[in-house]
Amino acid sequence: MQKERNHFMKSVAIIGLGYVGLPLAKLFVKNGFHVTGIDIDKAKIRELKRRKSYITDLSDLEIEALWSTGSFEATDKYERVSEAGACIICVPTPLKNNQVPELRYLQAAVKSISPFVQKGQLIVLESSTFPGTTEEVVQPMLEAGGRKAGTDFFLGYSPERIDPGNQQYQLEDIPKVISGVTGKCSDELDGLYSRVFTKTIRVSSPKVAEMTKVFENTQRFINISFMNEIAMVCHEMDIDIWEVIEAAATKPFGFVHYAPGPGIGGHCIPVDPLYLSWKAKQYEATTNFIELSKNINDQMPFYVIERLEKLLAAEGKALEQAAVLLIGLTYKKDVNDIRDSSAVIIFNALKERGTAVYFHDPLFMKYETKAGTVESAELSAEFIKKQDCVVILTNHTDVPYDLLLKHAPLIFDTRNQLKAKHSQVKYL
Repeated sequence: MQKERNHFMKSVAIIGLGYVGLPLAKLFVKNGFHVTGIDIDKAKIRELKRRKSYITDLSDLEIEALWSTGSFEATDKYERVSEAGACIICVPTPLKNNQVPELRYLQAAVKSISPFVQKGQLIVLESSTFPGTTEEVVQPMLEAGGRKAGTDFFLGYSPERIDPGNQQYQLEDIPKVISGVTGKCSDELDGLYSRVFTKTIRVSSPKVAEMTKVFENTQRFINISFMNEIAMVCHEMDIDIWEVIEAAATKPFGFVHYAPGPGIGGHCIPVDPLYLSWKAKQYEATTNFIELSKNINDQMPFYVIERLEKLLAAEGKALEQAAVLLIGLTYKKDVNDIRDSSAVIIFNALKERGTAVYFHDPLFMKYETKAGTVESAELSAEFIKKQDCVVILTNHTDVPYDLLLKHAPLIFDTRNQLKAKHSQVKYL
């Protein structure tokens, strides 16, 4: 019996095998756990079984190594949850079109695991969400059949802190914030995560842990939006914003480096602050900084197009008759994710204007539009010379920037990738 219990506690089910769930699965396997990955996206399951990765943070070789341990499985069957000592939920929490939190993926996951929750099992939510989700949404659903959190099963929240594309920090070295709905639940969370993370940070309630995550991303959202506004001001005043940032960064205290760009994208930073803003309204609290930052961020893709139009006009070319190559379609450097990408907004807006617009992205080879599939353009000297302007939107590492500099007649660099002064390069 004890042997079975030990196996149960060394087994983890992870719901959602995306940018959070898959690296987390790798970490648990590395530390001696058996991991059953569960995802309703059958295409992901097929890719994993083919030993192929669909996220940039894990290579095909790492997926192959994960399977070779014999301690990893991937399935779309929720009943496998019953075999695990802990179940970690890492499903998407996007926004609806009216900026209201979209919880249907979370609610569907909780509903699906509920029949298979076992006595003494630990359930952890990691998805980024508004303060109160664990206790107000997840707990009532799991207790609906008469079970009690803290007695029959254990429940808590631990926000994911993965930064896709960031190679500087290993997942296990990022301090893990944890909290349970009861003291015993917190003990169980600590017991699990302390076995795979270097440091756990125990806070007083799931609400505090949930707020920690949205607070971290809201801080970045506000500060990057502020930098975008300053970039617009600096342009009007004929001041190089990048030189200003470089000079300000020499201050050894007080200043924190944030950079402007064509707009903040991805599944967290532009979303989490709006979760917080929505929740704050229920308490009749205002979030003026968030609302202002959203307005600025929403404006940035169209500001980039406005700048592009003026640059082309200075060369005697109308935007509608121009050929424009966009470098990068994903939301972030060295990540293959286009969710809420400002580059996608710019691409579609230029298409609507009648611009002959192309994109090159080494990590995202095909973009499905309503009009059909658009493939990433192959870069050659001849193709680049035919472009009226090349716009750097996502500064992926694996792009031949020297080739662009040599052959592009005009470059609009929104990321300061090229840095040095070049006659044909204009900066945000």
